[in-house]
Amino acid sequence: MNLYLRLLWTVLRAAWSSRLGPLDSDRVRLRVLPNDIDAFGHMNNGRYLTLMDLGRIGLIARTGLGREMLRRRWYPLVRNVSMSFQRPLMPFASFSLETRVLCWDEKWFVLEQRFVQGERTVAIGVVRALIRAAKSKTNVPTRDVLGAIAQADLEVPPRPAWLDALELAQAAMPGAPTGPAG
Repeated sequence: MNLYLRLLWTVLRAAWSSRLGPLDSDRVRLRVLPNDIDAFGHMNNGRYLTLMDLGRIGLIARTGLGREMLRRRWYPLVRNVSMSFQRPLMPFASFSLETRVLCWDEKWFVLEQRFVQGERTVAIGVVRALIRAAKSKTNVPTRDVLGAIAQADLEVPPRPAWLDALELAQAAMPGAPTGPAG
């Protein structure tokens, strides 16, 4: 139930907030609640991934893409997530989740999601995701996604050099897909 309330709050907050451009960061303020805690007394590692969904939903809503996705019957799909945990989040601690698009190619968007407490980054997630059309079950090219929010001619930000190494490591994992995904 708690996650549904957080989802509702994220959507309402996005509706009342100013619109963001596709390269802007969205910030969701959250608190570690008792049902976020694991047996070791800090926020469960899996809960980070769940809360990252809220960050992506907030960004989608605030860029205006959410409305277009509903209208066109598109939905997001996550291919992979890489997490780096630097410090634990303790019970009742407040923190922010900052979500932004790092770069994209013709198919994939790469997002960075930072968990920030005060001035410290406590965890970072890198997400590779795409948008899919529900009716045809085909992937929507990133230029079409950006065009849906009047940003089709937006220049791709420089791809961080470390991203290539991360994607090579993910591709080398046992069980990783060998061909093009989705």
